[in-house]
Amino acid sequence: MAAMTIMGGVFVLLLSAAAGSSAGGGLQMDFYSSSCPRVEEMVKEEMVSILKKAPTLAGPLLRLHFHDCFVRVPPLVHHIAVGIVAGVVHDDGDDECKYITMQLLQGCDGSVLLDSTPSSTAEKDATPNLTLRGFGSVQRVKERLEQACPGTVSCADVLALMARDAVVLARGPSWPVALGRRDGRVSIANETNQLPPPTANFTRLVQMFAAKGLGVKDLVVLSGGHTLGTAHCNLFSDRLYNFTGANNLADVDPALDATYLARLRSRCRSLADNTTLNEMDPGSFLSFDASYYRLVAKRRGLFHSDAALLTHPATRAYVQRQATGLFADEFFRDFADSMVKMSTIDVLTGDQGEIRKKCYLVNSYA
Repeated sequence: MAAMTIMGGVFVLLLSAAAGSSAGGGLQMDFYSSSCPRVEEMVKEEMVSILKKAPTLAGPLLRLHFHDCFVRVPPLVHHIAVGIVAGVVHDDGDDECKYITMQLLQGCDGSVLLDSTPSSTAEKDATPNLTLRGFGSVQRVKERLEQACPGTVSCADVLALMARDAVVLARGPSWPVALGRRDGRVSIANETNQLPPPTANFTRLVQMFAAKGLGVKDLVVLSGGHTLGTAHCNLFSDRLYNFTGANNLADVDPALDATYLARLRSRCRSLADNTTLNEMDPGSFLSFDASYYRLVAKRRGLFHSDAALLTHPATRAYVQRQATGLFADEFFRDFADSMVKMSTIDVLTGDQGEIRKKCYLVNSYA
């Protein structure tokens, strides 16, 4: 039997693109009304228990959903060789590989939850995702649903519901989550280059959000999710020590408030510190509120991408409006609207993908 080694778990022979982005077609509010009618109740019950024991997981679970949805390519049709065994493509003995056509990568499809294999590094093990948390909690909720409704609720839907409930339980807004997502079968580490990095400037952020069908308002509103959670020093320490590459103590980001900079330096002792955690919204990092914008308005956002919101009139105006503390209800409505949009980026529906039995494995390996 002839064989060819494949890279990244997939041997791509032909690629043709069909541009366009789904707006969540095929999702329904009552999708599980017959097959698993208590799905939202069960997810909420588990989330209450999870966050009671570990309240710091609210931010990470929201981040997991964001990182799942933002890793995608436009709908692509791949003709790939079949007969993949342990990272090798095999033919059937006649020296000719057979081919199938399939759509590989999408958006909110649970791909961030998949484990790496011997032949392919998954998204969760890519550099931007090494600090993701909450995988065990997702699997816990999935196991509860598998007991009640075997083979019914996708991991992608579980993650969408958990993200919503994480925000609600942190005293933030709720939003309707249309369901019916299917789980993807592919997770490729280098696709995480589509995630907006903490070092991005405004132009790059706008481009990356636009690629997902999201606008400037979605950018400034979803950035408000930084009110929850923590960040490691190495994600912003260049602002403290080596902003232009001069590598001296005076080489700091002038866009960062000097008092706040000194406070951060007392915690982050070097550029290489990848263990020390800092609250994204000091004093309020367990509560979902508008205080993030007050920090950004005072030039106390941790990331380059936070500071970038002050460099454009539209986003600066929104930051300054929310910084007054008088329009929290508006922010909550805006955040809910943007989350509905984000959670439907290029979903798989119908007979696409699968319903994974275990969120970290495709069914052929489960």
